[in-house]
Amino acid sequence: MSEQGSTGNVIAAICSFFIPGLGQLVQGRPFIALIMFVLAGMLWFILLGWMIHLWSIIDAARFKR
Repeated sequence: MSEQGSTGNVIAAICSFFIPGLGQLVQGRPFIALIMFVLAGMLWFILLGWMIHLWSIIDAARFKR
């Protein structure tokens, strides 16, 4: 997982597609993963969780060490 577009980032983005924050957890970033998971969970109650979910996917795909 060394550069943008690497296989690791693609896998992380796919993981975040299914569960927000899971991709960040796969990349070894537990704090941001927890924040995204909790925010998405809270905001889904008012139908705005899709924003955090999308942010989670894009963040996982564009992550650089």
